[in-house]
Amino acid sequence: MKQKLDQKQVQKLVLAPALQQAIRLLQLTNLELQEVINQELEENPMLELEEDNSQEASASTPSGEEIKPEEEIGPTETSPDEFDEIIFAAGFQDYFDEDIPYSGQGDRERVPFENVVSRRPSLWDHLNWQASLTFFEPSELEVAEFIIGNLNDDGYLTINPEEIAARLQLPLEKVEAVREKIKMFDPPGCASLTLSEALLAQMDSLNLQDEVARKIISDYLPYLQRADHQELARLLNLSLPELKLHLDLIKNLDPAPGHKYSEDRDIYVVPDIFVVKEDGEWKVYLNEEGLPRLRLNQYYSQLVQAGFREDQETTRFIKDKMKRALWFIRSLDQRNRTIYRVARYIVDRQKNFLEQGLDHIKPMTLMEVARELGLHESTIGRVVANKYMMTPLGLFPLKFFFHKSLSGTYGEEVSSLRIKERIKKLIENEDRNNPL
Repeated sequence: MKQKLDQKQVQKLVLAPALQQAIRLLQLTNLELQEVINQELEENPMLELEEDNSQEASASTPSGEEIKPEEEIGPTETSPDEFDEIIFAAGFQDYFDEDIPYSGQGDRERVPFENVVSRRPSLWDHLNWQASLTFFEPSELEVAEFIIGNLNDDGYLTINPEEIAARLQLPLEKVEAVREKIKMFDPPGCASLTLSEALLAQMDSLNLQDEVARKIISDYLPYLQRADHQELARLLNLSLPELKLHLDLIKNLDPAPGHKYSEDRDIYVVPDIFVVKEDGEWKVYLNEEGLPRLRLNQYYSQLVQAGFREDQETTRFIKDKMKRALWFIRSLDQRNRTIYRVARYIVDRQKNFLEQGLDHIKPMTLMEVARELGLHESTIGRVVANKYMMTPLGLFPLKFFFHKSLSGTYGEEVSSLRIKERIKKLIENEDRNNPL
C-alpha cells in the first residue's frame, strides 16, 4: 500500500531543515554570522533590513507604489488563511515571548575592549576538551583520547574499534560506548566509521525521527549519491514530492562533520557577550554590533496577507521564500536566546569569580549546564565553541569557565582550573636554587 504523509508528519519534515539551520547558526561567531545574514539578504527578497523608523514606513512596493486593496486586485488564488498556514509551517506562531538584552540597550557605559586575533581550536582540541568534561573514569578518557587522536580531517575514525580494544587491552563494549558518546559531541557525527553512520548520528543529535530518511541513509545511499530519485521513489513507494521532503532533510546533514574545525586559520575575535555590574546586579548583554537586524519585506508580506493572484509558479516561489525568511529570522532569534541562557547561567554560577578573581571560580561541566537548562550537551558545546565574553576582569572564551571538579581538603568541590593555577603560582614562586 502506498505510504501517505499526514499533516503532522509533513509539518515535522518541513521544520527539520529549519532546526538544522538553527543548529548551524548557533556555532557561528558574530563575524561569521554577519556574512551569513548578508548572504541571506541577497538571496531572499522576502527579507529586508529593519529600519529604526519602521513603524512609520508605509506599505509600498519595491518601486514605491502603494499596495492595492484586495478588491482592486480581483479574485485571489491565495487566501489570507494561507498566510497563517505559512506562519504555522515555519513554527513561528506565538514565538517571541520575551526580550533579550542587547549591547545597544539602556544608558550605560560600554566595557572597553580590543579586538584580537586568535587561532581557531582544531577539531582534536575541541573534541578533547569535551571529552575531558564528559569522561571521569581514567580508562574511558584514555579510550576517548585514543579515538580522537585517530580521526581524519573530516572527523572519521581511521582505525577500527576492535584494534583500539586490543591495543588498550579493554573490552570492545567499553570502546564502543565511548565512541557512541563522542559521536554526540559537537560537531555531531565525528568518530563514525562510515558516511551512513555519520549522517544517522547527526539525525540522533537533532532528535529527528524521520524513519524514511533513516532508511534511505541506511539502505539506499548509492541511489542518493547518483541522484536516482525516480528509482528511489519507486523503491520506497513514494511520490517524487513526498520523497523530496525526506531528501531536503538529508541534504542539510554534513557528510564531513569535522571539516570546518580542521581548517587551520586565524579568527578575528570580538565579544559575543558583555557582562557588567549595574545597580549591584550582574547584567548580561548580547553584542549585536555589526549584525543587521532583519524583518519580513513589508510589501510582500502584506501582499500575501491581502491575497494575490499570480500564476502557480510565482505563488509557490513567494510562499517558499516567505517560509525560508521566517525560518531564518526564527533561527537567529533561537540562536540569541540559547546563547543568552547559557551566558546568564555562567554569570549566575560564577559571581564569586567575577567579584573576587580566579581563586573563587567554581567547577562547571557541559552536562551540568545542559541539565539545568534542559538542552543537549552538544548544544552547549556549540554555544561555547569560539564564543567570547567581555567582563570587568577581561575577555574570556566561554570554554574558560568549564572545568571538572576535584575534592578539596574538607570535601568541598574545587575547580580543576583553580588547582592548576595554584600549582602554577607555586612553581613561579619557588626558590630556583632549592626547588620544591
